[in-house]
Amino acid sequence: MSSHPKIWIVAGESSGDLYGAELTRELKRLAPETEVAGMGGVNMRQAGVRLLVDSTELGVVGIIEVLGMIFKFVRIMLFLLNKVKEERPDAVVLIDYPGFNIRLAKRLKKLGIPVIWYISPQVWVWRKSNIPKLARYCTKMMVIFPFEVDVYKGSGLDVEFVGHPLVQIVQGRRDPALKRDPDRILLLPGSRRNETKRLLYPMLEAAALLKQRHPSLQFVISAPREKVAEDILRDLREFQQKKHCPELADIPVSAGRTPEFMQTCIAGIAASGTVTVESAIAGLPLVVAYRLNPVTYLLAGILIGKLFRNAFAMPNIILDRKIFEEFLQYQGSPAALADALERILPGGSRRQEVESGMEEMTRELSCGITGAGINAARCILNVIEKKRSPGG
Repeated sequence: MSSHPKIWIVAGESSGDLYGAELTRELKRLAPETEVAGMGGVNMRQAGVRLLVDSTELGVVGIIEVLGMIFKFVRIMLFLLNKVKEERPDAVVLIDYPGFNIRLAKRLKKLGIPVIWYISPQVWVWRKSNIPKLARYCTKMMVIFPFEVDVYKGSGLDVEFVGHPLVQIVQGRRDPALKRDPDRILLLPGSRRNETKRLLYPMLEAAALLKQRHPSLQFVISAPREKVAEDILRDLREFQQKKHCPELADIPVSAGRTPEFMQTCIAGIAASGTVTVESAIAGLPLVVAYRLNPVTYLLAGILIGKLFRNAFAMPNIILDRKIFEEFLQYQGSPAALADALERILPGGSRRQEVESGMEEMTRELSCGITGAGINAARCILNVIEKKRSPGG
């Protein structure tokens, strides 16, 4: 490439921040003079991204929750558009976060800035009407699930499966010195406040039930960052005061240690999300739960209808069959979660089935030995090269 490329990456959630960091490292490896700026969190900053907006606390789910932050999103949008006009990056890479990023893509297209989308919005679940919009606004769509190529068929959008970045990330941080403790269970109640508030209590009640059945079991709660851990710890103390569960008196809450616990725990209960794919790649069997605001859930049922492939846990969607047992809204009672977790403990009736399913899913998401990050980086640099070439 004749002169160093200027690339923006825009990520609004913790998973996008992780992928943006990996992508940045691969871009700088292929083109060391690349300038990368944009919106993200601590991982992207550490990877060398010049953060224009810190998105650490911007991850929200649900119509009701988004409405509470609408003016903040508008301010960020206007700020980024003004900076784009000043800096004129060669391309802007948008990572998932569709509510914000589709609106940003539309405006970037009007400004003549090539838009490359990495980690497709889940248009196969929510708002298929976004497919023609993405085809109009985007120069390239890089998808991380093999079935997504077919989702965009006939749209005219240039779509490429690059593999899932978590395969490379999770396998790269595997520590052979870490061993699984057959008595340690991981609880992952989410990365957002509205998730942890709804999921922590049923998870803890399930843990109490399991502790009564299997006294040797120990539980650990993991959060992605300190702010979330503080909220969880406060809720844990309230739970212990209300429910008087001496068996859970010493349950620890940690921040930033989820990758380690995925290698040392024997099974877990998790909020639905990227963490379910991460756990499957790491070889940690899970039970998956999710609870939305009741109004959001009602609206989602009206707007979406039935679930894509009859599942909401990503490993189940990827393989189009049940790998992790999943429980939506109040299906996830403490007794249901405890029974499902018991089935995936060593010797449990589903343990072997889940282990083979996790291995199969990981193979499905591996796009060659190079990995998603470098595949995506090459795609981005190729788009910029074409734009700079005569007639591009």
